[in-house]
Amino acid sequence: MRTAVIGGGPAGLMAAANLDPRFDITLFERNPRPGRKLLLSGSGQCNITHAGSPGEFLPRYGDHGRFLRPALYAFPPESLLDFFRRRGLAFHTREDGKIFPSSGRAGDVLDILVASASRARIKTDTRVLEVEKADGAFLIRTAGPSGEAMHGADRIVIATGGLSYPATGSTGDGYRIASSLGHSIADPRPALCGILSSGFSSLAGNTFPGVEVSLFRSGKIIRRRSGDLLFTHKGVSGPVILDLSRHILAGDLLAVNFLYPGKPEEFLAEFPALVRKEPRKNAGSLLADYPLTRALEDLVLSTAQVARDKRRGDLSAAEIRRLAESLVRFSVPVSEVEGFDSAMVTAGGVAPDEVSPATMESRIVPGLYFAGEVLDADGDTGGFNLQAAFSTGYLAARSISL
Repeated sequence: MRTAVIGGGPAGLMAAANLDPRFDITLFERNPRPGRKLLLSGSGQCNITHAGSPGEFLPRYGDHGRFLRPALYAFPPESLLDFFRRRGLAFHTREDGKIFPSSGRAGDVLDILVASASRARIKTDTRVLEVEKADGAFLIRTAGPSGEAMHGADRIVIATGGLSYPATGSTGDGYRIASSLGHSIADPRPALCGILSSGFSSLAGNTFPGVEVSLFRSGKIIRRRSGDLLFTHKGVSGPVILDLSRHILAGDLLAVNFLYPGKPEEFLAEFPALVRKEPRKNAGSLLADYPLTRALEDLVLSTAQVARDKRRGDLSAAEIRRLAESLVRFSVPVSEVEGFDSAMVTAGGVAPDEVSPATMESRIVPGLYFAGEVLDADGDTGGFNLQAAFSTGYLAARSISL
C-alpha cells in the first residue's frame, strides 16, 4: 500500500516508524532535516513525556482529553519510553515528573526516530503544495530540489505541526491541506507562552512557587490554575501561566493568590484581626512574615497605597482591605499573549470531532489521517504535547496497518 506521511516531526516520524514495513512509505519534510522543532524541546534536552498513567494524563489536555484517550491508551508513556529503551536510550525522571533522556540531548531522541523511520523514503527540502483525492487515491503535488512533482498515495498521514516556532518550518501547511479536503480548522492561536503586561519590571526574575492564578474576562472567572509563577521584564510566565495561556486573550485580567490558594475569602476575613494584633509594628514588617520577595512587598504596598513605615494600628479599614486584596488577588492586566515565535505549541487546528479518536482517520475523507499538533488537541507543559504527538502518530500508523 502506498502511504504518505506529510511532516517529519515527532508525530510523522513515529507514524513512519510503525507503519507496516511491507508498505511503500514516503515521508515529505519541508526542512533540510526532519525534527528541527524537536531539537528545541526542553531547552534542547527534550522533555519527552511525563510520569503517570494515561488516566492521569487525560485532564492535562483540558477539553481534549476525551479525544486523545484511545491514542494515549494505545501508546502510553511507558510504551513510548520502551520504544527508545529498546534502541539504547536511557531516561531519568525529575522530581516534578518531567522525563528527559539521561544524555540530556534532544538529538539522541531525534536520531533514534529517524533511524526507526528509515524504511520510508524521506524526501527533505520538499514542501507539499496540494493534495487531491480522485478515484479512491490521493494525488500529492510537491515542490522540491528538482522542482514540482506529483506523487500518488492510498493513505496519507498529515503530521505537519502547527504555527509555533515558524522558523522551524511550522507554517500551517497542514491546516491549508486539511481545509482544501473539507475539514474545519479551529482558529490557531499561541499556547504555552508568556503574557505581556506592563508595570512589573521591578519583579523581573522573581519566582513564586505554588501560587493560584485566576483568569477573569468581563468580570467573570474563566479558568483557575495553580503552579509556579515567574515575573519577566515583559510580564509573567512560568508553568502556571504557560498552562493557562491557551485560554487567555488580550484585555483579560489575571488575579494572583500568593498566600492562600483556594481560600482568598478566608484570608480576607482573617487579615484585619491579624493586623490589629500588633498595632505598634509597621506595615512592612507584616509582609515580612509571608514568603514574599522584597520587590513584591514594595509593589504590594505601593498598589495598596500604604507606606512601609506606617503603624498597623493607624491603618484604615480600606488600607487593610487593599493590602489583603493585593496578597490574594494581585491584579495582572493582560496587554497581549506572546506570539507564535515564543509559543511552544499551537492551540486550535483540525477539529477533533471530524477525526475518529479510535483510529485518527478523517470522518470526512476515507484514507486521510491526522497526528500531532496539527490537531486541535494541545496540552499542558511538561511533556504532555510530545506524548500526544507520539501517541497519535503511533495510532494512525497502527490503524493504517491493520
